Amino acid sequence: MKHKQIIFKGRVITLVKERKILPNSSVIDLDVIEHRGAALIVPFLSRDKIIILKQYRPAIDSYIYELPAGTLDAGETPAVCARREVNEETGYVAQKITKLGMIYPVPGYSTEKIYIFRADGLRRPVIAAKMDKDEIIDPIVFTRKQVKGLFKQGAIVDAKTICALTMCGWL
Repeated sequence: MKHKQIIFKGRVITLVKERKILPNSSVIDLDVIEHRGAALIVPFLSRDKIIILKQYRPAIDSYIYELPAGTLDAGETPAVCARREVNEETGYVAQKITKLGMIYPVPGYSTEKIYIFRADGLRRPVIAAKMDKDEIIDPIVFTRKQVKGLFKQGAIVDAKTICALTMCGWL
Protein backbone atom coordinates (compact mmCIF):
# COMPACT_ATOMS: atom_id res chain seq x y z
CA MET A 1 0.00 0.00 0.00
CA LYS A 2 1.52 3.26 -1.11
CA HIS A 3 -0.61 6.33 -1.63
CA LYS A 4 0.76 9.76 -2.52
CA GLN A 5 -0.95 13.16 -2.66
CA ILE A 6 0.86 16.29 -3.87
CA ILE A 7 0.26 19.13 -1.41
CA PHE A 8 2.59 21.71 -2.98
CA LYS A 9 4.87 21.78 -6.01
CA GLY A 10 7.54 24.47 -6.10
CA ARG A 11 10.63 25.29 -8.12
CA VAL A 12 12.96 23.22 -5.93
CA ILE A 13 10.75 20.99 -3.77
CA THR A 14 7.49 19.06 -3.86
CA LEU A 15 5.62 18.42 -0.62
CA VAL A 16 3.66 15.17 -0.63
CA LYS A 17 1.47 13.38 1.88
CA GLU A 18 2.26 9.71 1.67
CA ARG A 19 0.81 6.59 3.29
CA LYS A 20 3.33 3.77 3.79
CA ILE A 21 3.55 0.34 5.32
CA LEU A 22 6.71 0.05 7.40
CA PRO A 23 8.85 -3.10 7.73
CA ASN A 24 7.13 -3.76 11.09
CA SER A 25 3.71 -3.70 9.29
CA SER A 26 2.66 -0.36 10.82
CA VAL A 27 0.78 1.94 8.46
CA ILE A 28 1.76 5.59 8.75
CA ASP A 29 1.02 8.91 7.06
CA LEU A 30 4.08 11.00 6.24
CA ASP A 31 4.69 14.52 5.04
CA VAL A 32 7.70 14.21 2.69
CA ILE A 33 9.68 16.86 0.84
CA GLU A 34 10.77 15.44 -2.51
CA HIS A 35 13.99 16.97 -3.85
CA ARG A 36 16.04 16.24 -7.03
CA GLY A 37 19.27 16.19 -5.07
CA ALA A 38 22.31 18.44 -4.96
CA ALA A 39 26.06 18.55 -5.35
CA LEU A 40 28.50 20.15 -2.91
CA ILE A 41 32.10 20.91 -3.76
CA VAL A 42 35.21 21.38 -1.64
CA PRO A 43 37.26 23.68 -3.93
CA PHE A 44 41.00 23.27 -3.27
CA LEU A 45 43.32 26.07 -4.45
CA SER A 46 46.26 24.16 -2.96
CA ARG A 47 46.87 21.41 -0.40
CA ASP A 48 46.35 23.92 2.41
CA LYS A 49 43.84 26.41 0.91
CA ILE A 50 40.17 26.10 0.04
CA ILE A 51 37.42 28.50 -0.94
CA ILE A 52 34.49 28.86 1.45
CA LEU A 53 31.53 31.09 0.73
CA LYS A 54 30.09 33.69 3.05
CA GLN A 55 26.53 33.44 1.78
CA TYR A 56 23.30 35.19 2.74
CA ARG A 57 20.47 32.72 3.34
CA PRO A 58 17.06 34.42 3.27
CA ALA A 59 15.29 31.49 4.99
CA ILE A 60 17.32 32.12 8.16
CA ASP A 61 17.91 35.84 7.46
CA SER A 62 21.62 35.46 8.06
CA TYR A 63 25.03 35.10 6.45
CA ILE A 64 26.72 31.73 7.00
CA TYR A 65 29.95 30.08 5.93
CA GLU A 66 29.40 27.19 3.55
CA LEU A 67 30.97 25.33 0.68
CA PRO A 68 29.67 25.82 -2.89
CA ALA A 69 26.61 23.69 -3.60
CA GLY A 70 23.53 23.62 -5.73
CA THR A 71 20.48 21.66 -6.79
CA LEU A 72 20.76 19.29 -9.73
CA ASP A 73 19.01 20.53 -12.85
CA ALA A 74 16.55 18.06 -14.42
CA GLY A 75 18.55 15.26 -16.07
CA GLU A 76 21.87 16.61 -14.80
CA THR A 77 24.42 14.27 -13.23
CA PRO A 78 25.89 15.18 -9.82
CA ALA A 79 29.39 15.61 -11.34
CA VAL A 80 28.13 18.02 -14.02
CA CYS A 81 26.24 19.96 -11.34
CA ALA A 82 29.41 20.11 -9.21
CA ARG A 83 31.44 21.55 -12.09
CA ARG A 84 28.73 24.12 -12.84
CA GLU A 85 28.32 25.19 -9.22
CA VAL A 86 32.03 25.57 -8.47
CA ASN A 87 32.28 27.90 -11.47
CA GLU A 88 29.11 29.88 -10.70
CA GLU A 89 29.83 30.36 -7.01
CA THR A 90 33.63 30.73 -6.86
CA GLY A 91 34.50 32.05 -10.31
CA TYR A 92 36.90 29.14 -10.92
CA VAL A 93 36.82 26.14 -13.25
CA ALA A 94 37.94 22.79 -11.82
CA GLN A 95 40.34 20.65 -13.83
CA LYS A 96 39.56 17.61 -11.68
CA ILE A 97 36.40 16.62 -9.76
CA THR A 98 36.53 13.63 -7.40
CA LYS A 99 33.46 12.17 -5.69
CA LEU A 100 33.97 11.82 -1.93
CA GLY A 101 30.59 10.46 -0.92
CA MET A 102 26.91 11.19 -0.43
CA ILE A 103 24.75 12.26 2.50
CA TYR A 104 21.05 12.50 3.32
CA PRO A 105 20.90 15.86 5.15
CA VAL A 106 17.38 15.45 6.62
CA PRO A 107 16.14 11.86 6.06
CA GLY A 108 13.32 12.25 8.58
CA TYR A 109 11.28 14.31 6.12
CA SER A 110 13.14 14.74 2.81
CA THR A 111 14.38 12.58 -0.06
CA GLU A 112 17.27 14.98 -0.79
CA LYS A 113 20.69 13.42 -1.42
CA ILE A 114 23.77 15.62 -1.48
CA TYR A 115 26.70 14.30 -3.50
CA ILE A 116 30.01 15.58 -2.15
CA PHE A 117 32.96 16.29 -4.45
CA ARG A 118 36.49 17.60 -4.19
CA ALA A 119 37.62 20.05 -6.88
CA ASP A 120 41.31 20.42 -7.76
CA GLY A 121 43.31 22.28 -10.40
CA LEU A 122 41.20 25.43 -10.14
CA ARG A 123 41.79 28.14 -12.70
CA ARG A 124 40.02 31.34 -13.66
CA PRO A 125 37.90 30.92 -16.83
CA VAL A 126 38.04 33.25 -19.82
CA ILE A 127 34.36 34.14 -19.30
CA ALA A 128 33.06 34.08 -15.73
CA ALA A 129 29.73 32.43 -14.97
CA LYS A 130 26.94 34.52 -13.49
CA MET A 131 25.36 33.84 -10.12
CA ASP A 132 21.62 33.44 -9.72
CA LYS A 133 19.83 36.66 -8.72
CA ASP A 134 18.96 35.25 -5.29
CA GLU A 135 22.60 34.47 -4.48
CA ILE A 136 24.51 36.91 -2.30
CA ILE A 137 27.92 35.27 -2.09
CA ASP A 138 31.43 36.31 -1.09
CA PRO A 139 34.02 33.58 -1.91
CA ILE A 140 36.86 33.67 0.65
CA VAL A 141 40.15 31.73 0.65
CA PHE A 142 40.89 29.98 3.96
CA THR A 143 43.79 27.89 5.19
CA ARG A 144 43.20 24.62 7.02
CA LYS A 145 44.15 26.30 10.31
CA GLN A 146 41.65 29.12 9.71
CA VAL A 147 38.86 26.64 8.89
CA LYS A 148 39.50 24.70 12.10
CA GLY A 149 39.46 27.99 14.02
CA LEU A 150 36.12 29.01 12.50
CA PHE A 151 34.65 25.61 13.37
CA LYS A 152 35.92 25.75 16.98
CA GLN A 153 34.39 29.24 17.33
CA GLY A 154 31.02 27.88 16.17
CA ALA A 155 31.14 30.01 13.01
CA ILE A 156 30.61 27.06 10.64
CA VAL A 157 27.08 25.80 11.30
CA ASP A 158 26.03 24.46 7.89
CA ALA A 159 25.62 20.68 8.26
CA LYS A 160 26.55 19.75 4.68
CA THR A 161 29.70 21.85 4.93
CA ILE A 162 30.68 20.19 8.21
CA CYS A 163 30.16 16.74 6.64
CA ALA A 164 32.22 17.59 3.55
CA LEU A 165 35.09 19.13 5.55
CA THR A 166 35.12 16.00 7.71
CA MET A 167 35.23 13.77 4.61
CA CYS A 168 38.29 15.75 3.44
CA GLY A 169 39.96 15.39 6.84
CA TRP A 170 39.81 19.13 7.51
CA LEU A 171 37.78 18.88 10.76
